Amino acid sequence: MSSEIEESGSHLLATLQIDLDSALLDLALTHRSFSYEHGGIPTNERLEFLGDSILGQAVTVMLYTTFTDLDEGELAKRRASLVSTVALAEIARSIGLGEYIKLGRGEELTGGRDKASILADTVEAIIGATYLDQGPDVATALVLRLVAPLANDPLRFGVSMDPKTSLQERANRLGFDVPVYVLEESGPDHQKTFVATVTIGGPSPVEATGTGSSKKQAESVAAAAAFPLLSASVNTDQA
Repeated sequence: MSSEIEESGSHLLATLQIDLDSALLDLALTHRSFSYEHGGIPTNERLEFLGDSILGQAVTVMLYTTFTDLDEGELAKRRASLVSTVALAEIARSIGLGEYIKLGRGEELTGGRDKASILADTVEAIIGATYLDQGPDVATALVLRLVAPLANDPLRFGVSMDPKTSLQERANRLGFDVPVYVLEESGPDHQKTFVATVTIGGPSPVEATGTGSSKKQAESVAAAAAFPLLSASVNTDQA
């Protein structure tokens, strides 16, 4: 790896608070679109497969031991919320992960660095790489640090499970209009990118955007982004 790439990787590792073999980190950041354009080099998909399992186990144990008064159904809902694509993409954005991902030109030009699916998959790949290089305890600790901001905010469980419904319910409770979504699409038929903009009219109108590989995903990402803005808007008006 070049010194520039190594320096970039060091910044990411510092943010994640882990130490990771540079080759494994490079692999965890390699999206299949980059591989297609560079001779079919290995991608992060196998690490993603491993990380998904580590993530699920760590979150399951954390929920079971922390929320001793919740029944199986509620625990399952919360787990699904914390390991969802929307939640993992939000985690990725909070640490600026998108800028480190190795993408092909096509994905680069169509907003791949902010696509929820790519961001979520890369988070899982990093978790898998951490497990291989540092062992289960370090990998589990990483997962818990990453999900802590969401796990400690009960309102976010509903948002991650069903962002659009949660946004509409909150808008109604706060006296805002029904959220309105506008969609734009770009790219070839086999690799389209969708950008959704949601607008919620009211005392202080709120607007947010989301990108995804499907209309539903783009709208979900936009809704999740708009959700906290509603409360912030109300608080600002009341200040």
